[in-house]
Amino acid sequence: MFEQAFKNIDDALRKEAGCATELDYAEQTSWLIFLKYLDGLEQDRATEATLEGRAFTPLFDPPYRWDTWAAPKKPDGTLDHDAALTGDDLREFVDQKLFPYLQKFKARAAGPNTIEYKIGEIFGELKNRITSGYNLREIIDHVDELRFRSQVEKHELRFRSQVEKHELSMIYEEKIKRMGNAGRNGGEYYTPRPLIRAMIRVVNPQLGETIYDGACGSAGFLCEAFDYLREAHPKRTTAQDQALQTKTFYGKEKKSLAYVIGIMNLILHGIEAPNLIHTNTLTENLADIQEKDRFDLVLANPPFGGKERPEVQQNFPIRTSETAFLFLQHFIKILRAGGRGGIVIKNTFLSNTDNASVSLRRHLLESCNLHTVLDCPGGTFQGAGVKTVVLFFEKGRPTRKVWYYQLDPGRNLGKTNPLNDADLSDFIDLVAHRASTGEAPVTEKSWSVDVADIDPKTFDLSVKNPRADAEGVVHLTPGEILDEIELLDATSAQVLANIRRLLA
Repeated sequence: MFEQAFKNIDDALRKEAGCATELDYAEQTSWLIFLKYLDGLEQDRATEATLEGRAFTPLFDPPYRWDTWAAPKKPDGTLDHDAALTGDDLREFVDQKLFPYLQKFKARAAGPNTIEYKIGEIFGELKNRITSGYNLREIIDHVDELRFRSQVEKHELRFRSQVEKHELSMIYEEKIKRMGNAGRNGGEYYTPRPLIRAMIRVVNPQLGETIYDGACGSAGFLCEAFDYLREAHPKRTTAQDQALQTKTFYGKEKKSLAYVIGIMNLILHGIEAPNLIHTNTLTENLADIQEKDRFDLVLANPPFGGKERPEVQQNFPIRTSETAFLFLQHFIKILRAGGRGGIVIKNTFLSNTDNASVSLRRHLLESCNLHTVLDCPGGTFQGAGVKTVVLFFEKGRPTRKVWYYQLDPGRNLGKTNPLNDADLSDFIDLVAHRASTGEAPVTEKSWSVDVADIDPKTFDLSVKNPRADAEGVVHLTPGEILDEIELLDATSAQVLANIRRLLA
């Protein structure tokens, strides 16, 4: 049901001149699904209040409720076409009344972690790009097919709602994945979920710990960490559930579309009022971060290849225009002592010889235990055009030894052949072996490097598999290289001479 509804929504959006890409489809689908979700949430809360004998105050005034403007129903539950707005009336209501009304929620909210604040924030960032009121009516009808609640008893209400949201969240994740494959901008918001799940397994979050992503995009790290904690701890107390909802997951995002999609993604995974802030993380001065601002875990794939202005660079002790390097400084600073991090970064960070790169590697090695480097193959990030590594570290004690793992799935990764969980199983098994024995495994794909053996002038951390270097690479002298060139030239000349004779 959900999958067909999403397909129908995309088909309708393709008729719109203002919606040309998967990014546009995701944006416009998101705000409509959000309003439909809120309608279901309101009905669930009203039902629970009635069962418990409590008073209930709705979020929305009557004219702005989903069942008033979007999907008024007849007594038999079918759409009341006479009462439903359509055409220019619908478009004008959405643009001139609904959006301005919802934007005001931010000012009246009790705080940034309330659902009211999120409503105001989202609709302050978006605009309706569906210019045809008839297309909008068609899309709304399809969105209305998505159910977020069931008219059942209280003990079944949440279970069925969770099942439906889980199914819907999986389809929404697929939409985010397609958006990520749509081009460079979409790719900024999508990290392969198998890689995220592997990173979470290594960092190993626990109930009661706080998890942060300062470049959260579509919130994939936070969603997967939420699922991991729920599956790892099925017998949770009410207090632990409340902590998961309100005091565990935190994120920041600069771009409006990613912020909206991140909030929607977390909501569909089961977090009703996500702790996401719409801001440029890098504008925060590192010197202003206090102990109360710190987190237990950082999981992130910060944007790389971007540039920041000189005034932003002044917020960091190691000044550079490279956004990924600024984010790494931020993540190290914002971790508590003993905190753990898993950060994706382009592999040139390990070997660049510019002053900022060398200084940042030194800072990482001296302030944190960089215990693991996962070397990812080309094609892990579709369309990125660069190779990446994942840095795993613990803050508070210097690095003594770095364990490297060279991920080799045995095939070329691409859009039709992406990274999967099985590709990372060997890495996960070796991490578990090291955790249980205290010994860093040495295999064809993994090895360790003592920091004492690293050049103290460059702090070069390049991925250099000693087994591959010993068994698969033959080092020639300059004279031998020239001899090979001369031999190849002579062979080519002989082949050309033979061809000329054949043509004579």
